Amino acid sequence: MRKKKWFSIAGAILGILIRGNYFLYCQQTTENKGFFYSSLHYTTQGMKYWYQKENGGFESITGIPYEKLSCKNCHTANCDPCHSMEKEGKLFYSTKQAEKQELCLICHSRQKVMLYKIDQPRNELDLHFAKGMECLDCHTAREVHGDGIAYQSMLEPEAMDTKCENCHKEIPSTLSHKVHQDRLDCSACHTRRVITCYNCHFEAQVKEEKKISIPITDWVFLINRQGKVTSANFQSLVYKGKTFVVFAPFFSHSVMKEGRKCDECHGTEIVKQMGENKLKLTWFESGEVKSVKGVIPIVEDKLEFLFLDYKDGQWIPMAKAPNPMVQFTTYGQPITQEQLRSMLKSK
Repeated sequence: MRKKKWFSIAGAILGILIRGNYFLYCQQTTENKGFFYSSLHYTTQGMKYWYQKENGGFESITGIPYEKLSCKNCHTANCDPCHSMEKEGKLFYSTKQAEKQELCLICHSRQKVMLYKIDQPRNELDLHFAKGMECLDCHTAREVHGDGIAYQSMLEPEAMDTKCENCHKEIPSTLSHKVHQDRLDCSACHTRRVITCYNCHFEAQVKEEKKISIPITDWVFLINRQGKVTSANFQSLVYKGKTFVVFAPFFSHSVMKEGRKCDECHGTEIVKQMGENKLKLTWFESGEVKSVKGVIPIVEDKLEFLFLDYKDGQWIPMAKAPNPMVQFTTYGQPITQEQLRSMLKSK
């Protein structure tokens, strides 16, 4: 009887542990790791996916496997970096620790730069942050910890729970909403700006494990995704005289309440230049990289890039840069010529 009683108590304790979040998220046994270990936070699969040569990625130019790059070291190996706390010399797990926005921004540095170095000084803070919201007010535990499915990118359908419609269930009957209907994602009109890591000098990344690039902002790119036009971004890279550009859907966490006016997208100088020829996206002036500002549709063969080398701490334009290899991820397609013609018309 006593033996059965102890088995019963042990079973009850085990049941309590199994129901606890951190037992599920962080346990690791010799037979099987917890499902956190298939999450994007652990696998780095998103970055690996666009880099691999099998997907038309930058490895096609470098010939260096992703596993040999320092990029993979940014992702977390276990639960400790987010959940561990120390009290009276002892470590323990805490949900409150992981809810801190500052903790997220240690790794999500582009969002940190946007929030504190660009939007806040201009008094143009993302409307959600301005209301005191933090990352986990929108993002879910499933997104962070995984669900046992090894997604290849956060852009993959079902990988993310967060979307505007989760909170904004009723869309106002404005003229813009009526005209565009379901052809535009919210981000196409309500994203204020994106920040781009321009001209990543990959040789420095490989040799010195340093990220050297030129931050550029005050533009928003448009791309097609799942039947809608959505906000996007791009990254340009240089390696041993070879050039590369990748385009993908992108949400910048720089959201404004009022959507764009018609003339900010339609009939602009940007789309007129693209209609006539190519848009010179960047150029070198007085020792600095300059760029156009505004809404820029990503149309194939319509964007002209400046590429630079980095020597002795200085950026030097490449005299005869080769045409870049261009990659569109499987989650985004270029704006079509028909869509460009529609944007050429003043509204």
